[in-house]
This record gives sequence, C-alpha cells and structure tokens, in this order.
Amino acid sequence: MVKKYFLLILIGCNLSGVNAQQRKYVNDYLNLGVGGRGTGMSGAQIASVNDVTSAFWNPAGISYVKSDLQVGLMHSEYFSGIAKYDYLGAAFPMKNNKGVIGISLIRYAIDDIPYTLDLIQPDGSVDYTKIKAISSQDYAGLISYAQPVKLKRFVGRDDADIRIGGNLKIIHRSIGSMANAWGAGLDIGAQAKLGRWKLGAVIKDLTTTYTLWSFSFTEKEKQVLTQTGNAIVSKSSEVATPRIILGAGRNFPISKKLSVLAELNTDITTDGKRYGNLINVKPFSIDPRIGAELAYKNLLYLRAGLGNFQRVLNDNDTTNTKKTTLFQPTLGLGVKIKNFAIDYSFSSLNIQSSALYSHFISLRIDINKKSNAHASDEAFIDNTFRRKATSKS
Repeated sequence: MVKKYFLLILIGCNLSGVNAQQRKYVNDYLNLGVGGRGTGMSGAQIASVNDVTSAFWNPAGISYVKSDLQVGLMHSEYFSGIAKYDYLGAAFPMKNNKGVIGISLIRYAIDDIPYTLDLIQPDGSVDYTKIKAISSQDYAGLISYAQPVKLKRFVGRDDADIRIGGNLKIIHRSIGSMANAWGAGLDIGAQAKLGRWKLGAVIKDLTTTYTLWSFSFTEKEKQVLTQTGNAIVSKSSEVATPRIILGAGRNFPISKKLSVLAELNTDITTDGKRYGNLINVKPFSIDPRIGAELAYKNLLYLRAGLGNFQRVLNDNDTTNTKKTTLFQPTLGLGVKIKNFAIDYSFSSLNIQSSALYSHFISLRIDINKKSNAHASDEAFIDNTFRRKATSKS
C-alpha cells in the first residue's frame, strides 16, 4: 500500500510539471522486451528473431512465419507485482505468400492506485470510503509487414537470405481520468542470413514519435494542485527520437542434434548523453547486449544473456568518486512440442546490495502449421554436416 501511495505522488508530480519538450526515456516501456526467448537472451534478438515476437524486436523477422496463424502471449510483473506487463501478438502470411502481416498489443500498467484527493473532508475529518482506485496505463499497438527480398549479388546462393519489414506504431497512455495521450510512429528493420552469420538492423521511431497529452482536472483537483504549488496544464507533448539497433549473430553447429547461437547487439539512442551508459558520444549513447542460445533437436533450449551495462558510483565509496560497472544477467529455458512453444526467462537488475528479480513466461502457438519457423536453421545444420561428411569421403 505504501508503495502505491508513493507511485501516486510521483504521477501527480509528472502531471503538474510536464511541458512540451523532448525528454529522455520517453515511452521506455517499449524497450522492456516481449517473449521468453528475447528476454532470456537479454534482448540480443535483432539478427536472429524469426517468430511472431519479431514485430517488437525486428519486424523483418515475422516474414519467417510459415503457419497459417502464429499467436504469441506473455505476462510478467515488476516491483513485487505492482506493475504488470502483458503482450499479445499474431502473425499470418498473405494469400500470395509474398509477405507476412503481424498485429501486436502491449500493455504496461499499474492498477489499483489509491486516489486520495477526497480523503480529507471540508471539516477536516478523514473519510476512507472516499478513496477510489485508478490506473496508470501504457498501451502500444503494432501493425507489421515483412517480406523476403532478392538482391542480384546473392542470386543463386542457397546460404543467403534477405528480409525487410516495418511497423506502424500507435500509442495510447492514460492516468485515471486526469490525463490521456495518443501518439504514432514508424519502425523499420532488415535481416540477412549469410552462411552461418545472421545480421540485423532496426531503426525505431524512424520519423520520431510524438505523443500528445491532454489533461482534464475537476475544479476540486485544480484547487488542490494550486494549493500545493503545482502548475495546471491543459496540453503537453513528448518526442521519442530515433533509436538504432544493430546486431550480428552466428550459428555454431556442434552435432546434428546440438547447436549454439551467439548474438551481439548495440542499442544506440539519439536523445543525448545518458547517465551511466558505457559508451557516450554526443548525441549518441550505446548500450551493448550479449545473448546465447543452446538448442537441442529444435525441442529444448537453454539461454543466457548480459545487458543494461551501467557505470555508476560505488555505494561503498564514501568519497563519491569511484565508479563500478553494473549489468543485468538473464537466464531462460524453452520447450517446443509440435505446434506449441513455452519460454521462461529470469532476470536480476543486480542493483549492488539489493537485487531485484523479474520472471517472464510466454507461449507461442502455430495454428494449421505448414512448416517449422526454425526449419531453415535445422536444414543449415544438416547441410553443414553433410558437406563435412562428403568432403572427408
């Protein structure tokens, strides 16, 4: 309860002080990640993702969906269940089989926040029956399209594959009945498979994403805001500048049944220097992410990753001059049985003396399945060992 009262205070401060400006960390809930595979690899997904969750990571990847319909779901919670993060996505090939369409919905919300404006009555008495619950909700809808492309340079190469895709992103945010916001933006992405290598690139908020806020206060709310020294605003806006993500991964076949995929991503923001990032070259800040996936017979998966590297002051240094490097480790497991895949991941924020943990569970279902989304990887592994055997003979 105390935490939720504190959250209400923070929300009130944000409402009263926000202006029409560009700010860092705008719509940052869209950087949390969806799917147990992606979160288990610390978000190092740009080059290798190839299922319905690609709409979030790299829209080019949904072009690998071959079933008539692929559905993905995820639920996770933050801060001991106070904040809830949910995802629902669907992807399906077009009738001409030239492209794939995806639709996704993301919700990040804090529900049941005590709203105590009416708690104190005019005579100074306290009436707890006047407390009501409100929600702070962030929604994002993605409409995606992706398809393979042919480049003359790679025509005739069985080990080369190029994909492109994009998102139309619609944003809606609300805080009780006091504030509502709408926004829209575009993302574009590309993937390439060249032999054992996987390459990827994404530009999120390509044209910058504008979120326009409108505020609606009752007369009593205005009185309280005025009495507490807060400004009363009617409109505001936020601008999310482009974010560039580059990735490279490589398959390492161990046997016909066992393989390892390793991937490195660099997340480049363009909204100025961010405190604590490992690399800052104004106006860019760069955040590296590393992930790996051990696959057994396209059935069992073990994943791990490192990300969210930060250079911060050491809590144990009383002079406030020494810095230490923090990072977020992640682990994950996946099981795929016929048309169903269940993925679980676990992460720790690793905040020096007090670690915070989050769990992610996601489900992926293929309906009227025609082929396996990972079939190209399995075929590549089989062909690799076939070529080795042929060369030895």
